[in-house]
Amino acid sequence: MLTAGSQGAALRRLRKRSEFLRAARGQRVGRSAFSLQANAREIDEPGIGFTVTKQMGNSPERNRIRRRLRAAAKACENGFEPRHDYVLVGRREALSMPFGQLVNELATSISKIHSKKKS
Repeated sequence: MLTAGSQGAALRRLRKRSEFLRAARGQRVGRSAFSLQANAREIDEPGIGFTVTKQMGNSPERNRIRRRLRAAAKACENGFEPRHDYVLVGRREALSMPFGQLVNELATSISKIHSKKKS
């Protein structure tokens, strides 16, 4: 139990609608399984939120998409930069995509967002 807290910076969860809307005004990268939105913020630790619309299926399917995206974000947690909020908007393809590919696409999306910002 102590090892989970001693890993790098923990991701702060976005819970308020205003935080999601602020991230939506930032930069975006689209993939087949998700869309990643990011925006700079004053808070030191990175924040992450997940959303899946009703158009993506019934509640068990939406929850499964959300769980897979949370696990992928946990695997890529070192790539999230401090002072940023991220929102992952899930799509149905996240259910059928192999998990390793999902993690790789998330990692490349994070680096692409930050390379766009700097150029």
